Amino acid sequence: MSREAITLLSSQPASPAGQDDAIEVLAIEGVAYARLHSFADADRSLGQAEKLCTTAPDLACGGVPRAEGVLAIERGQFPLAREYFAKSLSFAREHGDRFLEASAFLNLGVYALKVQHFDEAVDWTQSALQSSDAIEARGLATKALGNLGWAYYNLGDAERSLTFSEQAEQRAVELSNVIDQLSYLSNAAYVYAEQQDFSRAKQSYGQALHLADEIASKQHIYNSERALALVSVETGDLADARKYSSDALALAQADHNQLDELYPLLVQGLIAAASHEPKEAERIFREVERDPNGNASLKWRAEHGLARLYEDEQHDGAADREYRAALATFEAARDSLRRNDSRLPFSSNASRIYNDYLNFLIVHGRADDALRWADYSRARALAEGLASVPKPASAAQPLNPRQIARQAQAAVLFYWLGTKHSYLWAITARKTSLFSLPPGAEIDAAVQRYRKALAGPQDVMEASDNDGQWLYRTLISPAAGLLTKDARVLVVPDGSLNNLNFETLLVPASQPESRPHYWIEDVTIANASSLRVLGADGPGREKREARSGKEVRSLLLVGNSIAPNDKYPELAQAATQMENVARHFPATAEQILSRGAATPAAYMASNPGQFFYIHFVAHGTASRLSPLDSAVVLSNGPATAGETEGDSFKLYARDIIRYPLRAQLVTVAACYGQGERSYAGEGLVGLSWAFLRAGARNVIAALWEVTDASTVLLMDRFYDGLNHGASPDAALRAAKLSLLHHSAFRNPFYWAPFQLYSRLG
Repeated sequence: MSREAITLLSSQPASPAGQDDAIEVLAIEGVAYARLHSFADADRSLGQAEKLCTTAPDLACGGVPRAEGVLAIERGQFPLAREYFAKSLSFAREHGDRFLEASAFLNLGVYALKVQHFDEAVDWTQSALQSSDAIEARGLATKALGNLGWAYYNLGDAERSLTFSEQAEQRAVELSNVIDQLSYLSNAAYVYAEQQDFSRAKQSYGQALHLADEIASKQHIYNSERALALVSVETGDLADARKYSSDALALAQADHNQLDELYPLLVQGLIAAASHEPKEAERIFREVERDPNGNASLKWRAEHGLARLYEDEQHDGAADREYRAALATFEAARDSLRRNDSRLPFSSNASRIYNDYLNFLIVHGRADDALRWADYSRARALAEGLASVPKPASAAQPLNPRQIARQAQAAVLFYWLGTKHSYLWAITARKTSLFSLPPGAEIDAAVQRYRKALAGPQDVMEASDNDGQWLYRTLISPAAGLLTKDARVLVVPDGSLNNLNFETLLVPASQPESRPHYWIEDVTIANASSLRVLGADGPGREKREARSGKEVRSLLLVGNSIAPNDKYPELAQAATQMENVARHFPATAEQILSRGAATPAAYMASNPGQFFYIHFVAHGTASRLSPLDSAVVLSNGPATAGETEGDSFKLYARDIIRYPLRAQLVTVAACYGQGERSYAGEGLVGLSWAFLRAGARNVIAALWEVTDASTVLLMDRFYDGLNHGASPDAALRAAKLSLLHHSAFRNPFYWAPFQLYSRLG
């Protein structure tokens, strides 16, 4: 409420009592004038404050570089802002000012947001949140939560963004902080728009605009109008889009803020394209793309706009170039991110570009090119951790799907779920066939219903409206003629299909008197991440290593741990499962970490890279918001670096990827070992993803909570199969079929949670 602040300060009955008060007053004035974009007045106030600090430095002087940083942010002078905020942080640490330190962390996060260094922004802002909570600075903590929401939105993590934004909005309401409330309303609205919930997004933007008008905040009025313009284009309300974009552009031009001008300008390009004004749309998109004040996000959005414009105008060559340019710009931005946590969700920012480009290629009869681009978008973060997978220079790098299928001795079913069109590429050693599927939302709904049905109580075989059969007819039947009985099938899933065990799909009855049966009874199935990862190791590697010597039989067996707390009680059958697994290996070639010895620290100290088989018998946790915080639950041990004593029983996914493996197989006989969170192009991320990225060639993990007794029986029969020379996928299938046909655990709830994830070609 900058105007009210200035009014209060100017209505003082007398001058400030001391120099420290005078400095603080001038700093507050400087920030208030900066927020109102009265830059000359801000310069005057902060110049006076600097002069006072030069003659007699005071503790209040720490607030002056902070205020100067805010002014630089409002002017769009971001490198200068960073210098001021860093100066403020140094001052805070030198003088032990914990509030100023938390504020400096927060502002350095703001700088990082402005220059689109979003993973850096998360680091600074997390520090601000921790520092603010430690001193109970609720206002700063609220801002930190909101800024984390915005950072995660730009990283493509809509779910985490909405969580932080809603927490921040609630706290802002409790603190009667209107300006923060409208910021976090806008954050949440961006997520709603991304989720295609445009009515809810428009309502939130409108509420934010109303609040911004009430407090006369130009920056927040601009933010709301620019967002309303974009969502109006998405809903086809071009009149509203023109009004909001024109108003936002006028505000930016009045402030001479070139970066802020580009956002409403991009919207005007979209309006021109939707209004069938191709020359005007092209001019605007080129202006945004080439402006040196722009950023990567603006550039790839403008290039995407050009690609769709040229496609509509049937300029196919130009459209193809612009799609490639947009994806190159996006991939360069992704490569600039430093952390796995950031790269995992970031790919969702390009989902629309990839989807539009694939449709373009398929419409123009270029199905092989579409497959190459689809595969290029897959398993990027996974492949980057594997030395055996060469980094492709671009999607133009050759890909031979039939050769990959031949060396895998399998048929590959590669899925792409799109907004309007979905696709299946069925790949065998002889041919690649493309099939069109229903829109992704229709498939998603059926997958969710079937997953719920598998949990009971009704037998899915008896259901009258059976999603299992519909999914089989939709996802498998188009390619059924290419699959032989007992064929090996590698599924490369997409979206919600990552949560579906294809083995449970119901093959419709072939005769009126017969019954449907599970697809596992016809084929051997494993999941894969991408064709590129499958083909990386070359043919025959698995067989060569199986003959390489006695070390192949080496086993690291971890589990039957001591309950760390009441939340994770001891597993009743853990000791039995440990004994059953151990008896399948020579005693001289196994290392067993059990009870108090089964700690995360002991796993890391065991040199896990030396073992060919690794097996965990333990609880598992899946973190939805932060999948790399998924963990195997073991016994309490000494805290590892960066962990608190209370977490010392958790072997985190983020720690697993730090220890390279050469294991032929890692088995995580734990609940939710596969994880709960699916990322665009990357699939489910959790414990199985972490072990694959560490170097394991096959991982068995669970999609849902498993039962102790059925797991003991399944694993015993599985290792029997391995002992008789079966491959992991064949041994797992045989063990499941034995439960299905020869046990009390016939329901897929018992045998279907465990899936095999492979990167072997």
